[in-house]
Amino acid sequence: MKVLIVSYYWPPAGGPGVQRWLKFVKYLPSFGVQPVVYIPENPTYPLVDEGLLAEVSPDITIVKQRITEPYAWASMFSKGNTKKISSGIIPDKKKQSALQRIMLWVRGNLFIPDARVLWVKPSVKFLTKYIQENNIDTVITTGPPHSLHLIGLGMKEKLDVRWIADFRDPWTTIGYHKELKLSASAEKKHKDLEKQVLNTADTVLVTSPTTKKEFEALTTKPIAVITNGYDVENIAKQPLDDKFTLAHIGSFLSERNPQALWQAISELVTENEAFAQRFELKLIGAVSREVLDSIAQNGLNNYVNNLGYVPHAEAVAHQRRSQVLLLVEIDREETKCIIPGKLFEYMVSDRPILAIGPDGADFAEIMRTTNTGVFALYNEKQKIKDTLLKYFTEYQNNSLKANAIGLQYYSRKNLTGQLADLLRKV
Repeated sequence: MKVLIVSYYWPPAGGPGVQRWLKFVKYLPSFGVQPVVYIPENPTYPLVDEGLLAEVSPDITIVKQRITEPYAWASMFSKGNTKKISSGIIPDKKKQSALQRIMLWVRGNLFIPDARVLWVKPSVKFLTKYIQENNIDTVITTGPPHSLHLIGLGMKEKLDVRWIADFRDPWTTIGYHKELKLSASAEKKHKDLEKQVLNTADTVLVTSPTTKKEFEALTTKPIAVITNGYDVENIAKQPLDDKFTLAHIGSFLSERNPQALWQAISELVTENEAFAQRFELKLIGAVSREVLDSIAQNGLNNYVNNLGYVPHAEAVAHQRRSQVLLLVEIDREETKCIIPGKLFEYMVSDRPILAIGPDGADFAEIMRTTNTGVFALYNEKQKIKDTLLKYFTEYQNNSLKANAIGLQYYSRKNLTGQLADLLRKV
C-alpha cells in the first residue's frame, strides 16, 4: 500500500507539531505501508531542530513544492511578533500593541483557515498529477495548519482517492481561535470549511475521545482515535538533578498560567526553609511574558532556571534528569480534548508528573490509568501544594519515582500498527 502524507511540519521543524507523523512514517514500512511525504520546500518554521533530520529514513520518498507564506512577509516588519503568533503565543488582549492587533486581525480574517492557505491551489494541481502517475492508494492530510485539509478536499473532488483527515488539534474550538479577532463572516467561513472537510473525508482521525465526540455532532463519517505517543529515545541514562527541580518542557503560553501553582510554591518557599534551599523551577521552551510576570509577582524569580528552546534530544535528557515534570493545559471547556504530546514522553521518563488543567480533561484519565502522577484543577491550590510537599519529602528520602503501568499501549510502534489497520479498512 502506498500512502501520500501531506504535512506542513517536517524536520528540521522543531516543536510538537512534527513528532506525530515523523514517527508514523518511521514505522509504517514495517507494517507493509509505503509512505510518501509531501512538504513545503521553503517553510517558515517558528522553531527549528536540525537534530530531527537524523530520524528521517533515507528510504522515504519526500516530495517538496514551494510555498508562499504571509509570515515570511510579516517578519520583515516584526520578526518577533510574527514568530510568536505563528507558534500560537498570543499576548494578553490588554497588553497587545497596535501592530499585534493588526497582525491578528489580518491572520484571522484575510487568511482562512490560516496563513498557509496560499499553498492549497498549487498543491492540488501538482498532487493530482503526482497521485495518478505514482499509483497512490490513500491521501492523509494533517492539521494544523488546517489549510492542508483543503488540499485533501481539492484532491477528493478531482480524483477517486481515499482520504483521511488527521486533526492533531481541533479547528474552530482550538484555544487561540477566539483570539483571532474574527468577523462574523470569517467565523462562518471557518465553520463551513470545517464541516465540509469533516463530511467529505472518507475517515476522520483525531487524537482524543473528546474531539471525536465534538466532531460526531458535525458529521456521520467514521471517526477514529489514535493518540500521540512515545518513542524509544537513544539517550544515555541521566543522573537526577541535585536540586528539587520542577520542569516544564514546551511552550508555556499566556493562557497556561496557573496562579494557584505560583501561589503554592510561594507559600512553600516561605514556610519551608529546606524547600526554599533546594527548589528550582526549570523552564524549557518558549515562555510568554504573562507567565514570567506571574512568577515574578509571586517572588519566585530567584528560583527560575529559564533555558529557552533546546533541541528535542536535550529536552528529553532534561525530562529524565528532573525530579518532577510539570504539565499545564488551558483552563477552558474546549481544551478538555487536548492531550499534550509531551505527556507521553513525560510518562516514560520515570519521573512523577504534576498536571494542571480543565475539569474533565482527557489527559487526566490517561494519567490515572497509567499511574503516572497527580492531576489538579486550576483552583485546587491546596492539592497542588500538598502534592509538591509530598514529592519533596520523597525527594529528601531518596524515594521519589514514578510507578507507571500499561505504557506499552502508547508506544509509537503500537500506535502505528493501529494506523496501518485503519488504512486497510478505509
